[in-house]
Amino acid sequence: MPENSFKWKHYAGEIILLNVRWYLKYPLSYRNLKEMMAERGIEVDHTTIMRWVHQYSPEIEKKVRRYLKPTNDSWKMDETYIKVKGEWKYLYRAVDSDGNTIDFMLSAKRNKKAAKRFLKKALCSKHNQIPRVITVDKNPAYPPAVNELKNDRILPQNVNFRQIKYLNNMIEQDHRSIKRIVRPMLGFQSITTAIKTIKGIEIMHMIKKGQVDTLNQCVRAEVNFINQLFGIAA
Repeated sequence: MPENSFKWKHYAGEIILLNVRWYLKYPLSYRNLKEMMAERGIEVDHTTIMRWVHQYSPEIEKKVRRYLKPTNDSWKMDETYIKVKGEWKYLYRAVDSDGNTIDFMLSAKRNKKAAKRFLKKALCSKHNQIPRVITVDKNPAYPPAVNELKNDRILPQNVNFRQIKYLNNMIEQDHRSIKRIVRPMLGFQSITTAIKTIKGIEIMHMIKKGQVDTLNQCVRAEVNFINQLFGIAA
């Protein structure tokens, strides 16, 4: 975003980013944040905070991605459930053998097409390398998706593909950190807003795991880093 990221806003950029960061990092509702701001003498409606989250979450994710450290070549993939308009959707996620997030993708379907699309997205992310091994659970959609990617020469033929559920405990544990933040939201109202919000939740989780290059793992460093991405001086 250009320097006028907050042009025409009635609140300072620091306040906007504060609310967005807190919503994406902690299990809070928009009304929780409204009350927390009121305690600080800042009157802001919960729907305004919601609009900030929808607008700036994708921007934070986009800006932070260029600073991500490289992941390793051992991929572990799985899906978890996210409720959108009362229906369960599928959040595809992958981590490496060190627990670092490789990528994520929200999908309405859990099938070969979705699995293939997620793998292509992960392969295109600049902080990832071509996997040496991919470990998944018993989801029958993965084998044909991997085979098609190999046939299309997108994935090398020598990539080891393993379908062993107990080896995927690491990513199942990692899901919990995301679900803990999503739970107070009580479901999303549209797939579009769900995708926007989840981008922010996932990237803040990646920051917490130390995946940003040269960034110290302390709160003040994180605040300064995100503010500086939006042209706000420390």
